Order: sequence, then structure tokens, then C-alpha cells
Amino acid sequence: MNHEEKYFKHKKAVVDQALDDYIPNAETRPQRLHQAMRYSVFAGGKRIRAMICLAAVEAVGGNERSALLPAMALEVFHTYTLIHDDLPAMDDDDLRRGQPTCHKAFGEANAILAGDALLTMAFEWVGACYAPPLYPPNQLSIELAKAGGSQGVIAGQVEDMASEGKESTLEQVEYIHGKKTAVLFRVACRMGGIAGGANHKELEALSKYGNGVGLAFQIADDILNETGTEEALGKAVGSDREKNKSTYVTLLGLDEAASRAQESIDQALAALKVLPGPIEPLKKIAHFCMSRSS
Repeated sequence: MNHEEKYFKHKKAVVDQALDDYIPNAETRPQRLHQAMRYSVFAGGKRIRAMICLAAVEAVGGNERSALLPAMALEVFHTYTLIHDDLPAMDDDDLRRGQPTCHKAFGEANAILAGDALLTMAFEWVGACYAPPLYPPNQLSIELAKAGGSQGVIAGQVEDMASEGKESTLEQVEYIHGKKTAVLFRVACRMGGIAGGANHKELEALSKYGNGVGLAFQIADDILNETGTEEALGKAVGSDREKNKSTYVTLLGLDEAASRAQESIDQALAALKVLPGPIEPLKKIAHFCMSRSS
């Protein structure tokens, strides 16, 4: 195991342990709800958004502990979006990370409620965090709310569903990618930076990094949906094509899509130069997002 693999394994273990400590155990009433929540949270996610949050706080000279609860909030928030995204009314997916989706394992009603509970839990956790004096004390909650609301993740999901079966422009695909995926990478950086007391210049640099890496991550996901295997991805492949979704791949082809992803990574890495703390972890995460196979 190389140094990079050790880093990812260690950070994932830190986040997983914290999530296990904070989420009610499977025997806590109502048991079925907490079983569904834990089933989805511990389904094998890489914790990339949480890692970005933790790396961002260090990149501005802050303490990782101050960003742990926001990082956990990002993970349960992200899991809520996946549960709802998989529902029959949305993408109607049967597999997520190699196992039955939440609604397949626990029923639609319990899946909806598990997603609702995780969303609420995310704001319970981030609401318990106070931003340093440079920001309003509730700034972390505001950041997550803006990223997840009608002009953030939900906007991307709405436009993504509306685009199925229709010809879309590159601008529309960029909007969907930016709102549905990149926004959570961006807010992960911002929440980590805010927790670490980043000044406005540093926060802007982190925002650019998060947006660039998030876009590259989604483009890589589009490429893998076309070229990967169900075994490696843990979910159906070719679903974008079957649903006639417009992606960077369908609009530009595989080579140009990969080129766009690399451009986004290059821009993201260039933004890190102004940060006062260690930026190597953020570089590692960026390269992983570009080169991943699942």
C-alpha cells in the first residue's frame, strides 16, 4: 500500500468511526428506520467530500477536529441525496455501490423517511458548529443550506430529470453537473475553510478548487458510466445512454470529455497556490477524482 492509499484509508476510517459513533445504532427505536439509515451510510462510500472538508481546514492552517462534524454532515447529506435519487420516481435504480438500493432493501416509504432523517441529521450536526469570528456564527449551516437547496443540489436533480429524452446544450449539461455534483465539492471546501478561519481570498481559492474537482469527478462518472463495468462500479452501466441523458460524453465524445475533466483539475490545482497550509492532501484527492475506476 503506497502513501496515497494509506492516506485515503486512514481518513475514511476516521470519518467512518465518527459516523458510527453519532448515528443511532440499529437497535434504537424505530429500529427499521435506523437500520435503513445505517445501511445506506455504511454501504461503502469513499468519503471524498468529507476528506475534502478535512483537507481544506488543514490547508488554511486550521485543526482537523474543527471540521469533523461538518465533514460528517456532508456525508449524511450526500447519502440522503443518493437514497432519493435512486427512488422509482427519480432514477429508479436497483443497485448502489454493489448492493440493493435503500428502497429495494427497505421499501419506498422507509427509504424516503431514511433520506429525510439523514437530511435533518446533517443540519442538526452542522447547526452545533460555530464559525470563527470572521464569519457569522451560523455560517456553516447557511453554506450547506445554499448548496443543498433549490439553487443547488435540488436544482441539478430537477434539471437532470427534465432533460431525459431531450437534446440538451453544453450549457445545460454544465448547469446540471455544477448544481448536482460540483456544488457539494465546493461547499465541502468552503465549510472546511470556514471552520479553519480562512480569509476571503483563501475561501475563494478553495471554492475554485472544489468546483473544478467536482466537475471533473462528474465527468469521470459520465465516462465510467459509458466504459466501466457493473462489477467495478457497483451499479448499472450504460444507464445514461439508455435514459437518453445528455452528458459531456454524449455531447463531446470520450476524448474531449476527458480533456475537459483534465482542464478542470488543472484549474483546481492552480487555485491552491495561495493557501498557507499543506495542500498535498487536496492534490491527492484531485488526482484520485480524475483517475478513479469506480
